[in-house]
Amino acid sequence: MADALSLPPLRDVIRRHGLAARKSLGQNFLLDLNLTRRIARSAAPLDGFNVIEIGPGPGGLTRALLLEGARRVVAIERDARCLPALAELASIFPGRLEVVPGDALAIDPTTLTPAPRKIVANLPYNIATPLLVAWLPHLGEFADYTLMFQKEVALRLAAKPGTSEYGRLSVLTQWLAYVERLFDVTPKAFVPPPKVTSTLVRLTPRPKPQAPCDQDALERVTAAVFGQRRKMLRQSLKPLGDAARLLHDAMVDPTARAEALTVSEFCALARALMITSI
Repeated sequence: MADALSLPPLRDVIRRHGLAARKSLGQNFLLDLNLTRRIARSAAPLDGFNVIEIGPGPGGLTRALLLEGARRVVAIERDARCLPALAELASIFPGRLEVVPGDALAIDPTTLTPAPRKIVANLPYNIATPLLVAWLPHLGEFADYTLMFQKEVALRLAAKPGTSEYGRLSVLTQWLAYVERLFDVTPKAFVPPPKVTSTLVRLTPRPKPQAPCDQDALERVTAAVFGQRRKMLRQSLKPLGDAARLLHDAMVDPTARAEALTVSEFCALARALMITSI
């Protein structure tokens, strides 16, 4: 059975395969094996779970997931340069690593491996938020998600009403999941170092949404009010129709502003919007 000492150093893998990180792909590689093992342990338990990883690059986090006991890892990699290095890793862990070439934004992760399953990834910065929004309709298909984001995105994910970070992403995510910020990672941990601090976040799907509503309607409401967050709701909701009726039906204060509303109040507005749209 493979162990950490039997694996080739990541820097050697990068050098042999010419894997300089590309900014256009949002690549910032994690080479510190102590850190990648810590990330993998943060996703525990892994034993018995199938894990999907996005953007493995040379495989630093991939090997940590395998070493920490993931039953099987399915790694989605867009950069064809990384595929030979990942194939080498797959040969060291027979039957436990599958590499799927392609763009994660175009792939439904629920089709890649059966439950029980998790997603663990150092997400490419340039697609991290679009990926999360795309996963929302199927969030409950996974036990949990352990994901690396830019710190400012992590703060928005976990933000509470009344704070400057609270916004559309906060509402959409917290509607369906519990959000826990685990720890920050300095730019020096990456190659090349990004200009921002990163944060590891765990998302755990709720047994049921915080309040009933249609996701499309919730997205429309949050886009409207946070798009004009300095305005009162009676003004920012006008693009959606009869703002006064929406606010009356949802029993929401028309003089409030977006950041003051709870997730449940946003859901009430989304339900009211669905009724007025019939």
